[in-house]
Amino acid sequence: MKNLVIVESPAKAKTINKYLGSEFEVKASMGHIRDLPSKGINVDIENGFQPTYDITPGKKKLVGQLRSAAKKSENVYLATDLDREGEAIAWHLAEVLGVSEEHTYRVVFNAITKNSIKQAFSDPSKLDMAKVNAQQARRILDRIVGYQISPLLWKKVAGGLSAGRVQSVAVKIVAEREKEIRAFNPEEYWLIPAVFTTDLDESAGQGAHKYAESWQKLNAGEKKPSRPELADWFEQHNAFKAELARVGGKKFGAKNQQQAEEIFQSLSGRDFTVSSVEKKESRSRPLPPFITSTLQQAASNRSGFGAKRTMRIAQSLYEGVDLGGLGTIGLITYMRTDSTYLSPEALSAGRKYIGEQLGADYLPEKPNFYASSKAAQEAHEAIRPTDPSITPQQARPHLSDEQFKLYDLIWRRFIASQMTPAKWFITSVKVSAKAEVGECEFRASGRMLAFEGFTKIWQNRSTEQQLPEMKEGQKLAPVDLKPEQHFTKPPARYTEASLVKALEKEGIGRPSTYASIISTIQDRKYVEQIDKKLRATDLGIVVTEKLEGFFPEIMDIAFTRQMEENLDGIEENSNDWVKVLEEFYGPFSSRLEQAQEQMKHAKAETTPSDYDCPKCGAKLEYRFGKNGKFLSCSKYPECKFACPCDSDGKPVKEEKSGHKCPNCGKDMVVKTGRYGKFLGCEDYPKCKTVMKIDKEGNVLPPAPPPEPTGIRCHKCKSGELVVRQSKRGPFLGCNKFPRCRNIISIKMLDKLKELQAEGVWPPDTIEEADEILGRKTSGTKKAAKKSTKKTTKKTTKKAAKKTTKKAAKKTAAKKKTSE
Repeated sequence: MKNLVIVESPAKAKTINKYLGSEFEVKASMGHIRDLPSKGINVDIENGFQPTYDITPGKKKLVGQLRSAAKKSENVYLATDLDREGEAIAWHLAEVLGVSEEHTYRVVFNAITKNSIKQAFSDPSKLDMAKVNAQQARRILDRIVGYQISPLLWKKVAGGLSAGRVQSVAVKIVAEREKEIRAFNPEEYWLIPAVFTTDLDESAGQGAHKYAESWQKLNAGEKKPSRPELADWFEQHNAFKAELARVGGKKFGAKNQQQAEEIFQSLSGRDFTVSSVEKKESRSRPLPPFITSTLQQAASNRSGFGAKRTMRIAQSLYEGVDLGGLGTIGLITYMRTDSTYLSPEALSAGRKYIGEQLGADYLPEKPNFYASSKAAQEAHEAIRPTDPSITPQQARPHLSDEQFKLYDLIWRRFIASQMTPAKWFITSVKVSAKAEVGECEFRASGRMLAFEGFTKIWQNRSTEQQLPEMKEGQKLAPVDLKPEQHFTKPPARYTEASLVKALEKEGIGRPSTYASIISTIQDRKYVEQIDKKLRATDLGIVVTEKLEGFFPEIMDIAFTRQMEENLDGIEENSNDWVKVLEEFYGPFSSRLEQAQEQMKHAKAETTPSDYDCPKCGAKLEYRFGKNGKFLSCSKYPECKFACPCDSDGKPVKEEKSGHKCPNCGKDMVVKTGRYGKFLGCEDYPKCKTVMKIDKEGNVLPPAPPPEPTGIRCHKCKSGELVVRQSKRGPFLGCNKFPRCRNIISIKMLDKLKELQAEGVWPPDTIEEADEILGRKTSGTKKAAKKSTKKTTKKTTKKAAKKTTKKAAKKTAAKKKTSE
C-alpha cells in the first residue's frame, strides 16, 4: 500500500516524485480545492462568523480522484507551501478527503531539492491550526468587507464596482499621490552649472575654450547624452561638472532670470582656482539577499518585470527546471518570504563558491548577517539559489529568457550578500572665483573605485562622476558656464516597484499578496498604468473619497497595519480569531448602516471649474458619469452642453472626423466611451447617430440587422427569436433585448422550427424548454436524470396529444369537404 503525497501544482508534483521512492504516489490539487462560494457572503456573522465552504468549481472530479487515492493509501502527506495559504490548502484537503488525523501528516520544505525533500519527509508534523485560523480570519474579513461595501458602491457610484480591505487602501495610496500631483504648483528657480577642465587653453584668451565646440556637439539635439557618454567625454577631456553653491559667503539661490544673469555676468572672464580638495576612503556593504518585496522591486527596475510576472517566473524556478544531465531541480528557495535569514548550509555553500571561484580577497572572515523586519517569520529563509554552484550561465541553455534573467538576479544578489565591502575614494572639490557680487564657490564631488568587493558580482549603479586629479591652488578653465532655468517638480507617480516598497513600508498586505493587490486595482479600473507609471483614475479617486468619508478605519493605513498585526497574532500567539473579527465587525456594521442612509450618489455631486460654457457662457462644473469625470454646464438642464476632460481636468476639444452624419448631414466627431473611441454626431443629443471605428480611425460597416425567425421566445412569451451576429458567429436572441436576455445556440434553429410547427414549442415551463435545449436545471445528477425523464415523458405526451388532435381535425375537414 502506497503513501499519498498531495502538492498544489503538477510541476511541483513532477519534481518531488523523482526524489521519493516507489512507496509514494504524488498528486496535485491544482491550487485551492475548497473556498467560500463566489455568490453570497457565505459567512454566518450571527454565529461566530462560521464560514460555508464549497468545492471549487471544476474540481469535483479531481476531489473524487484524490479521495479514491487517499482511501487506498496507508498515510497522506500534505506537502503544500509553507505559508498561511499553503497551510489553509492543506487543512481544506484534510477536511474534504476525510482521512483520519492519525494517518495525515504535514510536510514543509523551503526548497524542492533532494536533501530538503528527504529531510522534510523524515520528520513530518501535524497541521498548524494557528496558521489555518489566521488565513481563515483573513479570508472571512476580506469577504465581509468586499460583499458588504461593494453593493453600496453599486448604488452610490456605479454598477459592477468592488471594494477590498487591502486593495482599497492601496488605491488610496495611489490616489493621494495623484491629488498631490494635481494640486502641485511649480516654482521657478535657476542654477548656474559649469564644466571645468584641467587642460588650460592659453590661446583662447577671453574666448571659448577649445573643448567648447566638442561639448556643444555632444549636447546637441533633443536627446540628452547618457551617463556613460558623459563619463567618457569627461575622462577624455580631463573635465568635470560643478554647481555654483555659494555667493559672497551665502548659499546661492536665484528665483528668477534677472538674479541668475547678474551673477553670471559678474563671472565672465574671471579666473577659476581649486580652493580645496578633500579625499577620504569609504566602504559600501552589500545588500541583503532578496525577500519578496525587494525581488519584485529589483526585477521591475532592472528587467522591467511587473510584480505578477516576477512571481510567476519565480514559481517556475522554485517548482523545478529540467537541467538535462542534472535532472529536474528546484533552482530557488520559496519566493514568498519577508525574512533575510540564511541557513547555515546556505551560508557554507555561498562562502565555498566565493572562496574557490573569486578568491580570498572577496570572502569576509565571518558570514554576513542581516536584520529582518519585525513582522518577518524567521522560520522562513530569504530567496536564494538552492545550489550556488549552479551558475546562471550553466543553467542558461535550459531556461527561458525571463527565467534566466530572474535566476541571474537572485543568484548574484545571494552571492554578493556574502562578499566583502567595496572600497571607494571619495573626492570633494571646491572651485572659487572672485567676482563683483562676491566670491563665488562651485562644488563638485566624485568617487573612484579602490576595491570592487561585492560589486564584482552585483553591479552598483553609481551616479557620481569620476574627477580628474587636482590640487589646491590649481587653475581651471571653464568649458561651459551658463544659467539654467528649472521648475520644482511634483512627487513622482508610483511604479509597481515603488508601490510594493510603499506597501511593505506601511505594513499593508504580506509578501504573498503584493502582486495580487497591484493586479486587482488595475483590473478594477481604479488604477491605470501609463508609461510604467501608476495613475489613479477618476473612478479610483471617487471611490476612495466615498469610502474615506464613511469608513475611515478601513481606509486608514495605521488601522490596516494593526489588522495585519492582529492576524499575525492569531498565527504566532494562537489568539482567538473569532474575537478579532468581532472587534472589527461592530464598528464596521455601524458605519455601513450610516453610509446606506447618508452617502450621496457620485452622479449627484458637482465640483466647480475655471471654464465657461461655450453655448450659454455660464460656468462649467465637473460631474461624474459612467465613463469618469466630465465637464457639464452649471445651468443643466436648461443648457445641456457637456464635454469630456483630460486627467488634468482640461476640456477635450471635439475632433472632427471628416465624415458627415448619414441622418442629418452634420459633422461626425471623435468621442470616447467605455469601449474606446467612436464617431458621434456633433448635434447630439438631438441626433444620436453613432459609428464604430477601428484603431486607425476607419469607419466600420454597421452590424447587419437581426434576422427574424418566426420562433416565439420561451422566456418572455411575447418576444421573437432573431438571428444576431457576434465575434464568435451567429446566435439566437430575443428581439425584446435588453428586457429579455434569452440566448440560444444557432444549432437549435431547425429543431425549434420543427417543434413550433408541431405545436410543441414554446413549452409551458422553462424547465421543459431547458430540457429540449439540453440545459441542466437540477442541482445533482440524480435529480437531473429524474427531471429529464419526467420532462421528456411530459413533452412526448403533450406532443402526441397535440399531433393527434391536429390529425383528427384534418381528417374531419377532409370528410366535410368530400361530403
